[in-house]
Amino acid sequence: MTQRTLTLLAALLCAASAQAEDKVVFATNWKAQAAHGGFYQAVADGTYRKYGLDVTIQPGGPQVNNRPLLPAGRIHFLMTGNLLHNFDNAKNGVPTIVVAAMFQKDPQALIAHPGQGYEKFEALKNAPTALIAKDGQFSWWQWLKVTHGFKDEALKPYNYNLGPFLANPKAIQQGYSVAEPIYVENQGKFKPVVHLLADHGFSTYSTVIEARTETVKNNPDLVQRFVDASILGWVNYLYGNRQAANALMIKDNPEMTEAELEASTALMKQQGIVDSGESLANGIGAMNAGRVKDFYEQMVKAGLYKPGEVDLAKVATYQFVNKKVGLDVKAKLGGK
Repeated sequence: MTQRTLTLLAALLCAASAQAEDKVVFATNWKAQAAHGGFYQAVADGTYRKYGLDVTIQPGGPQVNNRPLLPAGRIHFLMTGNLLHNFDNAKNGVPTIVVAAMFQKDPQALIAHPGQGYEKFEALKNAPTALIAKDGQFSWWQWLKVTHGFKDEALKPYNYNLGPFLANPKAIQQGYSVAEPIYVENQGKFKPVVHLLADHGFSTYSTVIEARTETVKNNPDLVQRFVDASILGWVNYLYGNRQAANALMIKDNPEMTEAELEASTALMKQQGIVDSGESLANGIGAMNAGRVKDFYEQMVKAGLYKPGEVDLAKVATYQFVNKKVGLDVKAKLGGK
C-alpha cells in the first residue's frame, strides 16, 4: 500500500469520524459562570467529542430567554435552575423532561451581616428587612413562611443591587451562595453569614438538564452520551485542571474573571453544591423519585400547587443517571 493511499485512507477516516459527531446545542439560563463550569470543561478538554458530540453552548442572560427554545425544537438540551420550572412545564403540558441534576443542592441562600445575631438560621425570620426579588417572593419565600415562620412584613424588593443590604446591618438578603458572598466581600470588605436553603429542608435538585420528551423516547443514546459526558466534565472541572474551561467562560462572559471563577468553584466544593449526598455513591447528576416527590409535597404545603396537579412521571426520568459515572475519574484525581 502506497503512502498516498494511506494518506487518503486516513483522510477518509477523519472525515467519517467528523460526520459521526452529533451536533448539539446546549443552552444555559444565564451568562457563563463557574456554576456552568462542568459543561465548559467537557467542551474544553474534548470529553463531548470523545462521546461523539459536537456541542455548542448557548449562554442565557438578562436579555436572553432560552427556555422557549427547547420545546420549540431549536436547541437540544437546556440547563435550568430548580425543579419549580419543571413542575410548571409538567402542569402546563410542555413536552420536556429532566434527564439529570448536576447540583445536589440549590445554591439559593439568605445572607446576613456578621455579628448581628443571624449566625443561626432560625434567627433570620426576625430580621426587620428581607430583600427578596419578586420571583423569590412568589416561590421559595412562600415555603419559608409556611415551614420556618418568615413574615411578609419584612419584605423589601431586591433589585440585584447590593447597596441597600450593605448599608443596613440588620437586613438580610437573597443570594446565590456561590456568587453574592464573593461580591459582598469585594464591595463591603466583610464575609457575610450564608445560610443555604438546601441545608434547611429546601430539597430541590438544581442546575438540571432538560430534554424534549420525544428526544428521550426516540434518541436515548444521544441523551445518555450527553449526560455521561457532562458528568465527566463536572468531575474534571471540580477536581482536575479547569484553566481551559475558565478561559472559555471568560471568552463568553468578559465580565467574569479567573479570580471570581476560582472563588466560586471553591464555594461550590465547600458547600457540597455539586458533589454531595446521592452523588457520592451514584455519581454527579444523581436523582431519585422520592426526593422529587418530597419537594413537590413541600411546594403543595406552601400553596404553590394543588395536590395531584402535577404528574411527577412527566417531570423527570431516572434512566440516564445513578450509574456511578465519573467516580473512578474522581478517585484518580484525588477528589473527596
